[in-house]
Amino acid sequence: MAKPAKNTICLWYDGDAEDAARFYARTFPDSSVGAVHRAPGDYPSGKKGDALMVEFTVMGIPCLGLNGGSNVKHNQAFSFQVSTADQAETDRYWNAIVGNGGQENACGWCQDKWGLSWQITPSALIKAVTDPDRAAAKRAFEAMMTMKKIDIAAIEAARRG
Repeated sequence: MAKPAKNTICLWYDGDAEDAARFYARTFPDSSVGAVHRAPGDYPSGKKGDALMVEFTVMGIPCLGLNGGSNVKHNQAFSFQVSTADQAETDRYWNAIVGNGGQENACGWCQDKWGLSWQITPSALIKAVTDPDRAAAKRAFEAMMTMKKIDIAAIEAARRG
């Protein structure tokens, strides 16, 4: 048996932690679903035998999905930031999240259908907005501010002026 992680991210779900974990495992590399712990008795938002906690990993980060009920919702104060190498990888993750019942937000942010926020961030965007040429960085930043999914070609064109 593997030694449990010292620090695990606990994410609250409304009965569908296992579905979310399985989606993340299918979508992202170095992701998997581990143990599914069943409730030993009835609880306010579920019954004995329901999946209560789901151990999973998202891109190497240990997580625990807790089916705690509908009274707590995800918000943008917590997000996974996924660094992407190119437009194809950016599109793949963005389209997987948004195309599976999620929604687009501004500046490379989106939410999955469970309400969890994701930043799909091309490395080219970080390079552009931190360019030592502050005018180039400003142009790239202003271009990003108009986008939902990041368009690397448009960011690089803005950076060049």
